[in-house]
Amino acid sequence: MDFYIVLGLSQEASETEIKRAYRRLARRLHPDINPGDRAAEARFREVVEAYETLIDRERRKHYDAGHQSSPSGRARRSEFQGFDFSTTGADYSASFGDLFAEVLMEREARPAPVDRGNDRHHDLRLPFRQALAGGDRPLTVSRLGRCRVCEGRGLAAMGASACAMCHGSGAVKTVRGHMVFSRACTACGGTGEARPRACRGCGGTGQAMQAETLTVRIPPGVANGETIRVADHGDVGVRGGPAGDLYVVVHVDADPVFTRHGDDLHILMPVAVHDAALGAKIDVEGPDGIVRVRVPPGTQSGQRFRFSGRGAPSPRTGTRGDLVVEARLMLPAVLDERSKALLREFGRLNGAGGRVEEPGRGQGQR
Repeated sequence: MDFYIVLGLSQEASETEIKRAYRRLARRLHPDINPGDRAAEARFREVVEAYETLIDRERRKHYDAGHQSSPSGRARRSEFQGFDFSTTGADYSASFGDLFAEVLMEREARPAPVDRGNDRHHDLRLPFRQALAGGDRPLTVSRLGRCRVCEGRGLAAMGASACAMCHGSGAVKTVRGHMVFSRACTACGGTGEARPRACRGCGGTGQAMQAETLTVRIPPGVANGETIRVADHGDVGVRGGPAGDLYVVVHVDADPVFTRHGDDLHILMPVAVHDAALGAKIDVEGPDGIVRVRVPPGTQSGQRFRFSGRGAPSPRTGTRGDLVVEARLMLPAVLDERSKALLREFGRLNGAGGRVEEPGRGQGQR
């Protein structure tokens, strides 16, 4: 009898293929499925013998070399353990459900996939100058952390105790005629230990709401509306799952002096009429000190002066933008008669547009 032919496999079949073929044939040929069918019973015996030989590496090695059995005769535990086919004429009275109960129990005993916790979002308001400088900022956030009672396991602490059903063995054996069937204990999932209860502090989730103070690194030049990611400071996952992330949304207050456009900083520079006409050097406030602006003669209102590398730093590259100074011509709030006369004379000499009214000239006269 060729065991490979019995299972419908080639000699290069893997252990996975051998197990799959055995399960398929066992479901079809088991005596419970074919009561009274001697041919199916004989075929079932052949399938079991072929499986027991080929699934064991040593026995398969000797079989492939021409031996029908392993000389060591050592017993092995197959995936479907506990069958005793050594007695001739055995009464195969085990149920079909018992045959695959262990497989189902193994599936149930597999740990459920651990899910990652949710992300958290938090708003942070910063003064304009502090956003430019950056630095460390303490921040208190509320999130689902690990339950301190059960340390995130979700199970109540209890001393190790043996399962009452299997007495600590992790398996339950049943004898049906000449068949001895062993399967994982349903009470403890095959661990042999009594299953602990859910933690009362967190209800079994392993999570508990808590306030946490952490230090957030603010990159220099962070702009209004930008988000800073703090890894692993979101909600922890259920029953020990990894934590999500914390996303800090930055809100930067407006500044009375500077206006930001990208990484450029804009500032208005008041210029007196005579300075704009004659030229001057005016000191203005920059983000990191005084900047001296040379105002050329004849400067117009709205004219801009650009200083490279004196603006806001980029939070991504660190490269600084420009400082843009815009001239804004300013007239004195109150003019005395002498000043008015000089301005009229200035207008006549320079051909200023518009009509200058002479003192005492009535309206409507041209």
